[in-house]
Amino acid sequence: MPACGQPAQPSPATWQHGCVTAATHSTLFPQVPDSADAVLEGLDPEQREVATALHGPVCVLAGAGTGKTRAITHRIAYGVRAGILHPSSVLAVTFTNRAAGEMRGRLRQLGASGVQARTFHSAALRQLQYFWPKAIGGSLPRLVDRKIQLVADAAAACRIRLDRGELRDVTAEIEWSKVTQTVPSDYAPAALKAGREAPRDPAEIAQLYAAYEDVKRERSVIDFEDVLLLTVAVLQDRQDIAEQVRAQYQHFVVDEYQDVSPLQQRLLELWLGERDSLCVVGDASQTIYSFTGATPDHLLDFRTRHPGATVVKLVRDYRSTPQVVHLANGLLAQARGRAADHRLELVSQRAPGPEPLYTEYTDEPAEAEGAARRIRELIDSGVPAAEIAILFRTNAQSETYEQALADAGVPYQLRGAERFFDRPEVRKAGVALRGAARFGGNDSLLDDVVDLPSQVRAVLSGEGWTPQPPAGSGAVRERWESLAALVNLAQDFAAAKPGATLADLVAELDERAGAQHAPTVQGVTLASLHSAKGLEWDVVFLVGVAEGMMPITYAKTDEQIEEERRLLYVGVTRAREHLHLSWALSRSPGGRANRRPSRFLDGLRPGSTATTGRTSAGGAGGIERGIPGTRGSAPRRVQRTPARCRVCGRTLTDAGEMKLMRCDDCPSDMNEGLYEQLRDWRADQARRSGQPAFCVFTDRTLMAIAETSPDDEHELARIPGVGMRKLTRYGADVLAICAGQYGGGDTGQV
Repeated sequence: MPACGQPAQPSPATWQHGCVTAATHSTLFPQVPDSADAVLEGLDPEQREVATALHGPVCVLAGAGTGKTRAITHRIAYGVRAGILHPSSVLAVTFTNRAAGEMRGRLRQLGASGVQARTFHSAALRQLQYFWPKAIGGSLPRLVDRKIQLVADAAAACRIRLDRGELRDVTAEIEWSKVTQTVPSDYAPAALKAGREAPRDPAEIAQLYAAYEDVKRERSVIDFEDVLLLTVAVLQDRQDIAEQVRAQYQHFVVDEYQDVSPLQQRLLELWLGERDSLCVVGDASQTIYSFTGATPDHLLDFRTRHPGATVVKLVRDYRSTPQVVHLANGLLAQARGRAADHRLELVSQRAPGPEPLYTEYTDEPAEAEGAARRIRELIDSGVPAAEIAILFRTNAQSETYEQALADAGVPYQLRGAERFFDRPEVRKAGVALRGAARFGGNDSLLDDVVDLPSQVRAVLSGEGWTPQPPAGSGAVRERWESLAALVNLAQDFAAAKPGATLADLVAELDERAGAQHAPTVQGVTLASLHSAKGLEWDVVFLVGVAEGMMPITYAKTDEQIEEERRLLYVGVTRAREHLHLSWALSRSPGGRANRRPSRFLDGLRPGSTATTGRTSAGGAGGIERGIPGTRGSAPRRVQRTPARCRVCGRTLTDAGEMKLMRCDDCPSDMNEGLYEQLRDWRADQARRSGQPAFCVFTDRTLMAIAETSPDDEHELARIPGVGMRKLTRYGADVLAICAGQYGGGDTGQV
């Protein structure tokens, strides 16, 4: 215990000593926390605030690498483990099956199984399938996986010839129209208003859109956008069904909220009804899908729609080194527009690392060969191939890098390919392992092996696994990499759970398949910047960072240019430690050297000067509380000034020091007797409310109160950690204690 009146020193197991890390660096098979309070261990102050803010609307503004998924999964798990949330009443929605699977996997590891974590489409489809017979009658029409053939048939019916590229572009326009709830007759004016560059005459696209809808009706099929549209229609038209859904789901969490479309927002509103038990998480600076109808406006307007919301800003970056974070902040410092006005200034929590490297090449093949050569050197020096990625603006750039890596003997995997557990070789391996687990006693392959990893290697040797990888690349190498990932997983599983059997491993694989929690495949990742969002690697090569590619040639408007800047920002923030940026002066050997580095790097790469700039500071981390029960416009934003120590004047950045308004090392004038009275009072309040003591006030807040000994509510409200909610609930008690007039009754309880 610390001496009376002295601040408790954090142990090596606290967030301040690096235990808050990205999921990639967490233990493969962690122990389930043994209590609700244990779920909160290792969270930083802002993440902890997210996790314990279980009532009313909550908006989490989370910068890249700040642990947003960690914060919201611990929030759900804490609510479930504390008995505040029932698992089946929680619906967490996100945008990709991978993200939903990761969320389910983390909740399972935290002891919160039973929570529904799904994509918007998956959640809507489940409800639509269940209620369709009651709402419409009969069975739900067949859902088509790909709509491009239907678009081709619609074009044929209209006697309009479309090549493959035009088919893809028209399909994208139809998808955009549907998620923005635009009908065919309104397409032309809506596209003009949105500033979209239609791939063909807008009237022609409207005609194709209408014909496409006719083809679907004739064939009794629906597409993915129809799933959302039809669910919205059913919930709007059938109040009884809407009430049944709302009775099932009473608490909602939305990840990547900056990516919601108007249609998804409408569905969310129908799920909620008149309630406000909603937590949204997002970062306007990572809005990179506006071409699909996504808009950050719902995130940025959240406080306007919910004036009573708690807003928590996460800016502590646990992913990237200060050098990478500096570049990321520099990119956004030059940004313009509404999203830029709400940017978050990241603060790296990692030790310093190498500066980003900038390389200019004569042509694109030379750039690819240079990247492959450096990657070969990194792998030879001990860097795992799975911790390296090459990120590019368009998928068409992939082929050059695939060839260069193959020539260098570097294994790779393409991001965006089929999911791990859906691969044919993985499915066959699962069948073989399941059979061995059931009938292993009759399998001669297992006669001479005893430990689990040896059993797995023996079984998978019959499926094509060998101790050494096959030569070259291509499909054979990719199949081997999949099987090798299962072998490595078996080794990790056996190390984490001594005595585990083959049947235990099969059960683990089944759970991972359900959560899409894939093991690591050893190979350099090749991915587009769009598909890399949400991922991270130790080493990232950002290639083709030149004008015409970044920003892309067809980005014309200010809004489109700014989205390209955000796309590069997403790419930069994928790197944990090593970041390589490169560009080529010409496309092919011997071509004209008429390209230049991306304008986004002006003023950031060595030897360049900035062409644009901003002087406003980025958003700092912290917590803003709304006024419960208020409606109407949000409170006026107050310009924040840097917090400074009231003793020595140094700028404060640590959340604990900011609460005290002094450095930890500066002398304290705290009334120790008052501090002990406040601690006793807090313990009594926590016991009565059945919540942890820190949920009343943290030690730091109590120390700050004891140091300032406020005389009135105005002085008490100025102390960090005393928000409007706690002032209303506990203010009278605290002021009475400070004045020596507290009688220990039920004052302040609601």
